[in-house]
Amino acid sequence: MPETLPTTQAGQSASDNEKAGLMAAIQEAELPPLLAALAHVSGDLSLLTDDLCPPLPPMKTSIVPQGGMSAQAQQRARTLILEKLLWLREHKVNSASAPDMATLERIITFLTGGASHDYLPLLEHELALDADHGAPKWTKDQVAPQRDFKVVVIGAGASGLAAAHRLNQSGLPFVVIEKNSDVGGTWWENNYPGCRLDTPNYAYSFSFAQKEDWPEQFSIQKEIRDYLRGISKDMDIRRHVRFNTIVTSATYDEKRALWQLELRDANGKGETLACQAVITAVGQLNQAQYPNIPGIDTFSGTAVHSSHWPQQLDVEGKRVAVIGTGASAYQIVPAIAGKVSSLKVFQRNAPWTLPTANYHEKISAGMLLLFKEVPYYARWFRFWQFWISAEGRLPFVHADPAWKGKHAVSEANEALRQDLVAILKKQFADRPDLLPKVIPAYPPGAKRMLRDNGVWAAALKHEHTQLITEPIAGITKHGITTADGQEHDVDVIVYATGFHASDFLDTITVTGRNGITLKQYWNGDAKAYLGINIPNFPNLFCVYGPNTNLVVNGSILFMSECAVEYIMECLRVLLQEDAKAMECREQAYLAFNEEIDAANARMAWGASDVSSWYKNKKGRVSQNWPHSLLRYWQMTRTPALSNYKLH
Repeated sequence: MPETLPTTQAGQSASDNEKAGLMAAIQEAELPPLLAALAHVSGDLSLLTDDLCPPLPPMKTSIVPQGGMSAQAQQRARTLILEKLLWLREHKVNSASAPDMATLERIITFLTGGASHDYLPLLEHELALDADHGAPKWTKDQVAPQRDFKVVVIGAGASGLAAAHRLNQSGLPFVVIEKNSDVGGTWWENNYPGCRLDTPNYAYSFSFAQKEDWPEQFSIQKEIRDYLRGISKDMDIRRHVRFNTIVTSATYDEKRALWQLELRDANGKGETLACQAVITAVGQLNQAQYPNIPGIDTFSGTAVHSSHWPQQLDVEGKRVAVIGTGASAYQIVPAIAGKVSSLKVFQRNAPWTLPTANYHEKISAGMLLLFKEVPYYARWFRFWQFWISAEGRLPFVHADPAWKGKHAVSEANEALRQDLVAILKKQFADRPDLLPKVIPAYPPGAKRMLRDNGVWAAALKHEHTQLITEPIAGITKHGITTADGQEHDVDVIVYATGFHASDFLDTITVTGRNGITLKQYWNGDAKAYLGINIPNFPNLFCVYGPNTNLVVNGSILFMSECAVEYIMECLRVLLQEDAKAMECREQAYLAFNEEIDAANARMAWGASDVSSWYKNKKGRVSQNWPHSLLRYWQMTRTPALSNYKLH
């Protein structure tokens, strides 16, 4: 399809070629958000009839196309859309103002199937049609023009950039400390073969930095890295970032209400930096974890962790072993299976996979054309992706205490499991020897569920691939030995073994009031109030902190935005109240985490005893948020001052 189509001049009727070209694009379109965009731009709410309202059946194994619209409804929608597109062209409509609140609510009601009124502020925030709704409603000059107040942000990944952007908007002086040579965090560090998103691309973007022309349905690593780099430039953040610098310690000086940060640059030069507040945005998935295997240092070939893939590493024609079958391995194995001379995949637990036919597909030419043609269509499409995944598969991973059985946690979870098993049986019908190995022995949702478009099965069935489920006994000079005594000689070992996800801030010695360190206070069990605040550590704020990871719904960028907006409100309180320190009360901290623990115990990832990176060494789910996105949104709008001590 061409990138542009013939256009209608004012007063002329559309040609058959023009109509055919537009209809070809419409055939590729996501119809519900296109109807919403056209209603918004034209003001014609008659497009939003009840028979065209997407029924939005619960998400199970895969997203239902077009929100579940019937074939008849889809055909009628396409006819109406064509008429309206021709009208827009004839009247040269290429822009629109934000609709009034009544119109906006009508469009949102149509698109969401009648979302509760409680959702409207959140959804308006995500749309950002007329304003950046997450921007601070204050500036330092307004609330404390004479106050000396500096903020240090640790990390320039996605969360750190969100924090830096909001600080920039507020006018607060700040500096970002970044250990790498560029921004991007995990999207800068991970460049292994096949690395890409497993969240739909438009939903994996900030409300304040929406992008209309993502090239892929699930973008490759370079596209996300470039998106984050673009934010750092467009939002004037880069001049605040000190690259190739690490924070070795952060110590709170109670008398002066200052944090003293010890820094070290790439040349080993040290420096002390003082500030009034610290925002940690170090992420959960950046400290590589290697398995505790005897002889791991004896291998004479090339050994790499998936997160530190050397650019010069060429596996063409090599004998390669991949240890692990989690998210990274799931992308690496299909990417290299056809290049290597042999591929041995060592598996402890098989992954559950979600059928996603478009996982490696590009955004269609028709969609990209319509994004250009229809003002705000890209925003409504992002909104649509956000909404249909907002609750996602949460209903299918709630545990039923009365349910009996090891492989599921409820009747709904068992139904999901049966559907996923049926897909695996179909994929491996020609390899019955592999089927028992690829069906997980734990409930869906207990571990991270991965996107599947058939390439994993194809890679495992490749003539050069061997899936090994025998436990690894050791690493030798020449390769890997398994518990059955077999030796597997290889040239390259890839450790796709994940990260020390639960060891929050473990690389920094953080010391709070009365000399207590964060490591002492947590004692191997990281917690935070709202995933943000920790008692005894005033003016220390976490983004993407403990228990703010999402499993089967939403996007972590939404959680980061919520946390950053909450932190900005905390900083406003500090300035407005002329307080030196803001510290979470232990009672609030304990009560919050008690409720979170109870809720996580009722989810598949908490109810199951399978090991996962969601749990820390004490067996507690320290990573995941068990509730709806709406609940986190509501809890992070403004700080409840009764839960804090102001000094």
